[in-house]
Amino acid sequence: MAAEIIDGKAIAADVRANVAAAVAGLPKAPTLAVVLVGDNAASQVYVRNKVRQTEEAGMVSIHKHLPADATQFEVENLISDLNADPEVDGILLQLPLPKHLHEPSAIEKIDPAKDVDGLTETSAGRLALGKPGLAPCTPTGCVILAKRALADNLSGKHCVVIGRSILVGKPAALLFLAENCTVTIAHSRTADLGEVCRSADILVPAVGRPGIVTGDMVKPGATVIDVGINRVPAPEKGEGKTKLVGDAEFESCAAVAGHITPVPGGVGPMTIACLLRNTVIAACARRGWSLPDTL
Repeated sequence: MAAEIIDGKAIAADVRANVAAAVAGLPKAPTLAVVLVGDNAASQVYVRNKVRQTEEAGMVSIHKHLPADATQFEVENLISDLNADPEVDGILLQLPLPKHLHEPSAIEKIDPAKDVDGLTETSAGRLALGKPGLAPCTPTGCVILAKRALADNLSGKHCVVIGRSILVGKPAALLFLAENCTVTIAHSRTADLGEVCRSADILVPAVGRPGIVTGDMVKPGATVIDVGINRVPAPEKGEGKTKLVGDAEFESCAAVAGHITPVPGGVGPMTIACLLRNTVIAACARRGWSLPDTL
């Protein structure tokens, strides 16, 4: 029996609609500032999408663009100015930065109260301690997708996260733990990865290796939340053509799983939706507003 496809686009649209409803009930529209350094084409597309979706949700969008040769001081000084601006509720530093810049230092300049990407050490610490705060967007999206697939009840499920990155793997593990899952973090040194994966009720591959999870590694009926986005050759489309695939081999995994996210159209759309959600959460916390019920 084929798995039910988890429609990330539709669920992200629901999240954005809830954000828009929340914004409409606030005393003032929250403001999100996006900082882009350089002219990376993919980053420019992401930023345009973020700006558009921010405005569609009824929020104010500020776009700050620095040249590719901007210095570390210029980047951090801009972030400091946004920290000091009382009108700005959230700050997003678009990654990756140009190679001559030190990303960790720039990220740490962001005021944790405005850290809507959830990447500062303070945000990570609050997540690890189970305190209220701003969690990274992609892992948050993974949890929302799993909850939609499993009728909002993840309690007692065994979740296996493949990957231990600070961007996805570790925060995803903590967020699933907060939902009362039993969590295993697997990685490149895990002995018998297949056996570990087959024990998972919820399997979250997040390593950026196409096809690392195959159907024989999936427990029958499990929920697969595929975070991987990999561009691979697609000769069937023509010479030199490529396509996007996940970390899970879709056809073989879908034949065994109960639910699975596609790539594209699964986890990806959730990232910006959760960014907008975090901006409203940050605005309410900063300004002493009650958090709307729609979130």
